[in-house]
Amino acid sequence: MSTCILVVDDEPRYLRLLEANLRTEGYEVISAREGGSVLELFAANRVDLILLDIMLPVMDGFTICQRIRQFSSVPIIMLTAKGEEKDRVRGLDVGADDYLVKPFSVTELLARVRAVLRRAQTSEVGQERFFVHENLKIDFAKAEVWRNDQLIYLSATEYRLLLQFSHNIGKIMTAEELLTSVWGPEYATDKEILWVTIARLRQKVEDDPHTPRHIVTRSGLGYLMPPESDRQ
Repeated sequence: MSTCILVVDDEPRYLRLLEANLRTEGYEVISAREGGSVLELFAANRVDLILLDIMLPVMDGFTICQRIRQFSSVPIIMLTAKGEEKDRVRGLDVGADDYLVKPFSVTELLARVRAVLRRAQTSEVGQERFFVHENLKIDFAKAEVWRNDQLIYLSATEYRLLLQFSHNIGKIMTAEELLTSVWGPEYATDKEILWVTIARLRQKVEDDPHTPRHIVTRSGLGYLMPPESDRQ
């Protein structure tokens, strides 16, 4: 079964560029030029990845991403204008997995698509089906995460990041290690995407994100999930 990508962009030249190059690579492509039809298209099709422009008629990309994140962890790459750093950060905040800055090359487009799909399709399963850390439980077989017995929705990247902490409990992981293992070696210096994703993940898994218990910062060193003996 071919990989299906939903492309949303109101600029005809970018839409044609995206459609043509993705189809050349063997992806199935469905597209929309305004935000109002995106949720309906998503519900009616099996979508593996969304390329989502921010500035759209009817409903903007931020709103669409937020709504999709209420019920799905499908990978989302936001398309942002050059130099709009605040848009990139906000996109990550609302649940995007990555971003592409316009104008972008075909090589960069395809590399980002492959990287995000690779992360989404790779689920590291431990020998035990369940992992429990205080009030947090991970079901590796179903790729589900529960906090206080309530299912929480993580993006594919957020889930991969949480897996790194659960599989390395008690070990301090540097930013470079996390970026390389979760996003890939080409992201090893992109600390902004790590900071924003950790902040977003804490909002979902921590009772108090300002006093985290599951994902703790060790200043100047990195991050870790403390083992039982370290928790108060």
